[in-house]
Amino acid sequence: MAQPKFTGKVEWPVTIELNKGLEGAITCESTIGYVDGQKGWLVYRGYNIFDLAKHSNFEETAYLLIYGKLPTKKELDEFCSRLVSYRNIPRAVIDALKLLPKDSHPMGALEVGVSALGACDEEAEPTVKKMFSGEPDQISEGIKASYKMGEKLTAQMATIAGAWARIRGGKEPVDPDSSLNHTANFLYMMTGEKPDETLEKVMDVSLILHADHGMNNSTFTCMVVASTLSDLYSSITAGIASLKGPLHGGANERALADVLSIKDEAGAVEFVKDSIAKKKKLMGFGHRVYKAYDPRAKVLGEYAQEITEKKGVGHLYKIANTIEKEVIKAYGEKGIFPNVDFYSGTIYYALGIDVPMFTPIFAVSRVAGWVARVLEYLPQNRIFRPRAVYVGPLEADYVPIDKR
Repeated sequence: MAQPKFTGKVEWPVTIELNKGLEGAITCESTIGYVDGQKGWLVYRGYNIFDLAKHSNFEETAYLLIYGKLPTKKELDEFCSRLVSYRNIPRAVIDALKLLPKDSHPMGALEVGVSALGACDEEAEPTVKKMFSGEPDQISEGIKASYKMGEKLTAQMATIAGAWARIRGGKEPVDPDSSLNHTANFLYMMTGEKPDETLEKVMDVSLILHADHGMNNSTFTCMVVASTLSDLYSSITAGIASLKGPLHGGANERALADVLSIKDEAGAVEFVKDSIAKKKKLMGFGHRVYKAYDPRAKVLGEYAQEITEKKGVGHLYKIANTIEKEVIKAYGEKGIFPNVDFYSGTIYYALGIDVPMFTPIFAVSRVAGWVARVLEYLPQNRIFRPRAVYVGPLEADYVPIDKR
């Protein structure tokens, strides 16, 4: 049978707007979070990030993101109790982590851990089938079950990260402590020591600030996978893989490396001058969205001074602050200011956290936002299917392998 021959050229509409990286593309409507880069705004469900950082805690913020409102005292107590009850993870997950080489990338370990959680959850696949059934009652039950999985993931991401922090250091994982809140327990599982109020507060604020940030790459990745009606564990595993990249979650490590490479404030001034002269990228500055000062960096900058002085490394804040001033002096008029990565790395370092664990901390926080975005989209779900502009040939003749 004769096959049709492709001839001519690809016919596209007269005007094609090609936005590389999907920049500016609108994928859905959301009531979860809002970022205004021109004004330096970050809003969760209508509440600005400054108020949440000052008055809220991670559990309350996670509830706000996932359920759409600030909880009552009863609702928050019940939510916290559920998170505590979900902290313990199956032994099979710990065993899987122990099989990994100790020098494995911590984000790779998180991927393994969350994927293993999904394999151990007997409700994961039945929930998918309910969502795909087409029956309203079954779909409703599937969404309800997904909320439970979302809460479990919010609690268990911290347990996996804490376990890996211990395993990679040749230590046994620490069991969760039900007497501690989410943030204090997370620090305890990583270090084996219960934090004081100051350390707990600064980590809690950091988790609040990182919990959601619009349609970022990892959030979009989670939603793309979820739109196929894959299970929530698979969606979150994909988000972790996205966050692993140095252009997304790993930037604070590189920003810290710059700070640690400088001896004093005079060296910081020279570092910035030299970077500008050589046109080197200054890590921790500038943002794809923000053209004003990143509000998250404002909050963390204030805590950075307090925590570094408390931990005896106050010189790091002075160096970082000098870098900030010099960069703003040079580039502030162009809308380049510190972003959240600039001070977060210095804070984590002062807390005694190993540098490779910085990005997993990001995931421990962002999982709440990932879950919220996926669950919001499921009732209106439509599989993501963008197109590419084909610019290749159409009339190539096949040549047998022995004649190539």
